[in-house]
Amino acid sequence: MLENLGQQALINIISHLFFIGIAFIALQALHFDKLLRGGNRVFQARLLYVLLTIVIGSTVSNFFLDYLDWSKQLQLLF
Repeated sequence: MLENLGQQALINIISHLFFIGIAFIALQALHFDKLLRGGNRVFQARLLYVLLTIVIGSTVSNFFLDYLDWSKQLQLLF
């Protein structure tokens, strides 16, 4: 039982890091420093970039992990 919890924790960590990395790569196409008003807001643009990367990556990872859990639970239906 505890081994399953450890495996699930490892899968969750890897999934979150993977999808945060994918979101990081995807968001590189946007230039937030140019979207923000004023040219001296580089720190705010980078902070927004990091926060959006974490939010998008974690959300997609949670969806993926929920979908994985639901697909495992389908066998209990029959």
